Amino acid sequence: MTEEALEKENIAIAKAYKELLKVSYRTLSADDKKLIRSAFDVAIDAHKDQRRKSGEAYIFHPLAVAKIVAQEIGLDATSIAAALLHDVVEDSEDYSISDIEGMFGETVAKIVNGLTKISSLKKDMDVSMQAENFRKMLLTLNDDVRVIIIKIADRLHNMQTMDSMRDDKQVKIASETLYIYAPLAHRIGLYNIKTELEDLGLKYTEPEVYNDILNKIKESKEEQDKYIAAFSEVIKNSLDKELMDYTIKGRPKSIFSIRRKMQVQGVSFDEVYDKFAVRIIYKSDEANEKFLAWKIYSIVTDHFRPNPIRLRDWISSPKSTGYEALHITVMGPKGRWVEVQIRSERMNEIAEKGYAAHYKYKQNSEKEDSLETWINRLQEALENPDTNAVDFVEQFKLNLYSKEIFVFTPTGELKSLPKGATSLDFAFSIHTEVGMKTRGAKVNGKLVPLSHELQSGDQVDILTSESAKPNANWLDYATTARARSKIKSALKEDKKRIGEEGKEILRRKLKQLKITLNEASVNELVNYFKLKTSLDLFYRVGLGTIDNTMLKEYASSRSNALMSFIKNKITRKQTVKKEDLEKDEVTAKYDSLVFGKEEEKLDYKLSNCCNPIPGDDVFGFLTVNEGIKVHKKNCPNAVSLQSNYAYRIMQAKWIDSSQQEFLVKITLTGIDHIGLVNDITSIVSENMHVDMKSISFESNDGLFSGKINVVVKNNTIIKKLLEKLKKINGIDKVTRV
Repeated sequence: MTEEALEKENIAIAKAYKELLKVSYRTLSADDKKLIRSAFDVAIDAHKDQRRKSGEAYIFHPLAVAKIVAQEIGLDATSIAAALLHDVVEDSEDYSISDIEGMFGETVAKIVNGLTKISSLKKDMDVSMQAENFRKMLLTLNDDVRVIIIKIADRLHNMQTMDSMRDDKQVKIASETLYIYAPLAHRIGLYNIKTELEDLGLKYTEPEVYNDILNKIKESKEEQDKYIAAFSEVIKNSLDKELMDYTIKGRPKSIFSIRRKMQVQGVSFDEVYDKFAVRIIYKSDEANEKFLAWKIYSIVTDHFRPNPIRLRDWISSPKSTGYEALHITVMGPKGRWVEVQIRSERMNEIAEKGYAAHYKYKQNSEKEDSLETWINRLQEALENPDTNAVDFVEQFKLNLYSKEIFVFTPTGELKSLPKGATSLDFAFSIHTEVGMKTRGAKVNGKLVPLSHELQSGDQVDILTSESAKPNANWLDYATTARARSKIKSALKEDKKRIGEEGKEILRRKLKQLKITLNEASVNELVNYFKLKTSLDLFYRVGLGTIDNTMLKEYASSRSNALMSFIKNKITRKQTVKKEDLEKDEVTAKYDSLVFGKEEEKLDYKLSNCCNPIPGDDVFGFLTVNEGIKVHKKNCPNAVSLQSNYAYRIMQAKWIDSSQQEFLVKITLTGIDHIGLVNDITSIVSENMHVDMKSISFESNDGLFSGKINVVVKNNTIIKKLLEKLKKINGIDKVTRV
């Protein structure tokens, strides 16, 4: 570069730095400015030899990120300094985290370290590794929530300046933004940034769609501005009469949200009816905020008829992101629906700045902040080592973006849950211990199943019992990440407990067969029964799925060395076929397909259009000639089958057959005597892994007959139960129907 060009660049850098101090949302003290200046000097030095892909000096990037942090998000001087330094440790060998701590203190160093950890995560990898990295990234929330906020600002600036990148790189970064960063910005309450990230994400993932909508918005802008002016004029006169201090703004909906509406409603751009919203922002002290919001609501609805089902009151019950506002949709001039958002200046700042404004206004209030509550909840889910990373990301995304419902506890306290949450989710949202001991639930005073989907306004009372504990079916009832992760770890604990008992049983049984239980014999058994881990083996022995006969067969095959040698040869040959090996692994876990709520085993065929394999999300379709055909839920034909032949669709899912429970009917006959029913029920209840579903007894002229429906995991358990029942005094005959 020529000296003249360098001089120009230095002037531009100095100008960008001054601009940063000028636009800060917080009032910066002399010490703040000193801290920011030191950070700026270190960043200049660290990045002096670096240039961006566009050719400009690298320092413009940290300056731009710091400006977003200062102006748009409104964070403090510590965060501005950390934003300036966010790439220093990663990009320069002259500075380490301990250097940063020595110069700027522990807090700045902690934030910079968190940001460096995120940046060092490998970018090009498969989905499960990406998910694992995302999980690690979220763990930095524990260090300081500002780490994630600065990371979002960093991503926003990268998205704004992506034009000089390769096309494939643009698509990858844009997809990751839509998948992770936009939902995170939404959850932290940074709505403006979320909107911009979504629009930029669409610009690079679907450029034609983006440009098409953008051009149409530009074309209709003049007509839209006139409409908003005419609409506002009507309300202004009435608001002025009430001597209110307010501003009215017309705001077009984002390109991304218009695109989503077009997709969801299956309409064209012209048919999307609410392409803009009118925002009324009023001045008020905190005491009168609510009163004035409803007063404005009353004035707006005096002039325009409201849509009664489109009223959203987030003033009485703020969203869990901290968002407060009153949203109404009214019928404006020319028969067009218009969304009107009513917010005080405080609410508007919280909506735009999220976290930062929240803390500015929260100083005097002792109420726990919803962001803190959310981070604590998230922490629990993140720290559960048993959760599969991909499942976690999917669940997390659902809970990030999902619409909310508000439900009441028996004492009238308000709780917010994602839409679609069940009474079991509510139990876990109160406390993990309550969730674990849940026996049932009452909604609005009426007993409901644990799978009951809650609606806004429900009052929920959870019934608990010391003897209650999670079972595998609970995973079908729970939708929130918190509840699911807790249930999974409880089931794992249960499996371990049964596994420990199974290990002792196996030791005894092998001793009778003159085999020692050691690492070698355990590995042999795991291979012999085509299992994955020793825990799977002990668990199945504990349940009785692997019984004496099967172990004797193993012992005899083991004693025959020649047979063992041949078997190994065959196994080796099979391992060459990679697909077979993978199939075996999956099938070992999900080896059985069941249909309907009763989870029946029926004959089926796998469809050729989507070729489902064990473990896929599937459904059954009842064909005219070929019985049940199984399709993946995301099969290309799924939508048309489900919309045209809904009555032929059957629920279906892959299960681990060792975990499956079967309904067994038992009939008993004998001589009646006092206490007989008690003897029968106590044996059924005390017998391990048996759950009684229904029971009926009748006595006639001294003879007794009864029917019991029980749920068991396998044949061995039912045999043991029948033997015990036969030994009861007075019982003559016990048969399994």
